[in-house]
Amino acid sequence: MAGRLAILACSGGLPVRIAEAQPDALKLGFQGVPNALQGDVHLHRFEKMGAVFDGLRAQGVDRVVFAGSLSRPPLNPAEFDPVMLGLAPRLMVAMQGGDDALLREVIAIFEEQGFAVMGAHELVPGLTAEEGLCVGAEMSETDLTDAGRAWDILMALSPLDVGQGCVVAGGQCLGIETVQGTDALLGFVAATPEALRRGVRGVYVKAAKRGQDLRVDMPVIGPKTIEAVAEAGLAGLVVEASRVMILEREKTVQAVEKAGLFLSSRVL
Repeated sequence: MAGRLAILACSGGLPVRIAEAQPDALKLGFQGVPNALQGDVHLHRFEKMGAVFDGLRAQGVDRVVFAGSLSRPPLNPAEFDPVMLGLAPRLMVAMQGGDDALLREVIAIFEEQGFAVMGAHELVPGLTAEEGLCVGAEMSETDLTDAGRAWDILMALSPLDVGQGCVVAGGQCLGIETVQGTDALLGFVAATPEALRRGVRGVYVKAAKRGQDLRVDMPVIGPKTIEAVAEAGLAGLVVEASRVMILEREKTVQAVEKAGLFLSSRVL
């Protein structure tokens, strides 16, 4: 008999979308980390991972899904339980690398504890952008060239575990998404002087890093992403087919059309 799924929820709309698709799932949150889940949410602390694992087992959980955005949380070593004390050295080493290195270590830890780690895209049908999606305005030849340049930059950085997004205008790289996230990147681009754009609006490309474990931290866009792209003065965005999630798809499409942008999904 199959066990139960648990949603390990952080901020954003993804945990809610998974809970809607998986109504029998256990909902688990962390103290100090906002989440929008409704109903009975079991709250735990990062310092008490032993209690997290025991609580999951007590509820018959054998599968977990990590959902939502989370900055690296501050931890108080004085409050670590024995399990967390044992895990801390591994996590500290992983934290020296990029986000993917840390998340791979977290996945390994949960698997060692007997839990299968699922991806949100495996649990919610139609969550990722399908190949050939084309919404809004038509891309120009310049847009296509800029998208290709942004893709080349992301692929060059991929082995260093850096970057899921890049903005290029007229062949000039205006910004790369780093640990600060999408909003910070697009805010930075919005403040870029027009002279540096070479008279071109520019394109935002969003893609997964090569070799990235897509069960956690799969790139995501939504209505707020579209608003930020418009505020940055860009012409539109290109996302990687099957490897980028679109939250609130109907609202996202409406936002693209209202802003006069384009949204294209391609195999990159």
